[in-house]
Amino acid sequence: MPTTTPSPILLAAPHRAMFFVGATCLVASMCWWLWVLMASWHSWPLAAQPLPVGWTHGILMQYATLAPFVMGFLLTVFPRWMNVGIVPRHGYVAIFGLLLIGAALVLSAACGAPRLLPAGLACMLIGWLVALRTLAQRLRQHGFRDVWATSAWCALAMGAIGLALAECASLGAPITWITAANRVATFGFLLPIYFTVAHRMVPFFSGNVIQGYRVFRPTRSLLAVWILSLGHLSLDLAGWSHWRWLADAPMTVLLLWQWLAWQPWKALRPGLLLVLYIALAWLPLSFLLYTIDSIHMLASGMDSRGLAPLHALTVGFFSTMLVAMVTRVTHGHSGRPLTMGQVPWLAFIGMQLVALTRVVGEYMSQPWPWYIAAAALWLLALTPWVARSLWIYLTPRRDGAPG
Repeated sequence: MPTTTPSPILLAAPHRAMFFVGATCLVASMCWWLWVLMASWHSWPLAAQPLPVGWTHGILMQYATLAPFVMGFLLTVFPRWMNVGIVPRHGYVAIFGLLLIGAALVLSAACGAPRLLPAGLACMLIGWLVALRTLAQRLRQHGFRDVWATSAWCALAMGAIGLALAECASLGAPITWITAANRVATFGFLLPIYFTVAHRMVPFFSGNVIQGYRVFRPTRSLLAVWILSLGHLSLDLAGWSHWRWLADAPMTVLLLWQWLAWQPWKALRPGLLLVLYIALAWLPLSFLLYTIDSIHMLASGMDSRGLAPLHALTVGFFSTMLVAMVTRVTHGHSGRPLTMGQVPWLAFIGMQLVALTRVVGEYMSQPWPWYIAAAALWLLALTPWVARSLWIYLTPRRDGAPG
């Protein structure tokens, strides 16, 4: 993790600072995870760990890596969505610093300094609460009239609850609260917020470039995703995974219906639009896998294979949509053409292969080589994209405009 004084260019806009944190963690966290997988496979010694490594992996990827990208996006678009005042530099710089220090401490805890975990989680949580307060001020200015902004803020608040659970566990509360924190991150924070952004922006982007496109973003589908996602989360937390299909089956139908209603067959070009629809296709697929898994548990009494649908969702949807959306924002806010270049295409296609490898590996009799292959492929696909993105965040806009 970087320790030098941040460049003024890096702090010129909230997306630069926050995306910098997320992109740095994207590579650092996966390097750590690849080492953990290889050490476990070969019985190599691991440094002292604050938590079971799988739980730490969930904390790092969801709270330390994906969350800064989400916050950078929201701190940028909330003023645009609601036509209110922009977030001042001192506001997002505080969030940037707290998230960066927190992520560095959590990663250091995973690398052999376990006592740093509570401090790292605390820094991240304080930064998270500052972000919530900053965004709430914009919501109040607009009278809470924007359904997408309100939905996004509620999802971010759910993330704060999950992170608070993790902090409490690191300070002596039941250690199983970490698993609850990771599940809240997936189904209370990331899924609702990703779908909220897609619900607003995918039809908007499509309508701008596709002649005769019918914009369709009904509030009822956004509300239904919230209800079913929280239903899935509640059944999971209650230990009733064999009844999870009651939420997952209708969610599968809903997400497939919404994807088709957005008319993906019209979005074959440009590439920057096509990748959004490919990423979205993972959503109904992941919940179909969740449905099959839950029904299989109910019918057979066997253990869940829930890591396959989990990675279809987190890698197939969250990570590939991340590449698509961050590439769009990074290009648009740096004065570059809104096109998918060679490096973003390599990252996006590579992440499709990562998702397939990780999902298939869960059903293999010897899954560990598949896990290692997926992590290594992740780094091969994303490291050039991250390096290019970091360079953009540290250099002025091409068009000379501020920000």
